[in-house]
Amino acid sequence: MRCAIVTVSDTRTTETDGSGTEIRRHLEAAGHEVVDRRIVRDDPALVREAVVALVARGDIDAVITNGGTGIAARDNTYEAVSQLLDKRIDGFGELFRMLSFGEIGAAAMLSRAVAGTVGSTALFCMPGSTAACRLAMERLIIPQLGHVAALARPVVVEGSSR
Repeated sequence: MRCAIVTVSDTRTTETDGSGTEIRRHLEAAGHEVVDRRIVRDDPALVREAVVALVARGDIDAVITNGGTGIAARDNTYEAVSQLLDKRIDGFGELFRMLSFGEIGAAAMLSRAVAGTVGSTALFCMPGSTAACRLAMERLIIPQLGHVAALARPVVVEGSSR
């Protein structure tokens, strides 16, 4: 799969983006290609703009974001992307919070991790902590990425797509 990574942060740089590096490591180890990686300030318009631009490219199977999914004043990823989703994958957030509960306890309920499809592109949004990214990549995203991306693609039936 061809993937893009978006780190949502007001403070991280390419050198300090441990979560983006963790995501990249998991994707490449599984044989996927990272075709774009960027850091975007935690501003809803900028996050939305980045996701829309990556989806519009047409050559990306999945966009994976990290950061901005909590409830702090500057956490805006959920607001930026939730209205973009054509189809939500509610189980992603539910399972992520369940697995997180086993690691961090009740604080897991504060996560607004979300996933779905935007057109024919899969979108996964998870917290910015490296441990959270590792958990989501190992237990949820990597095992299902190919399947999710395949289901998101248009089906061609008798010369037309549906």
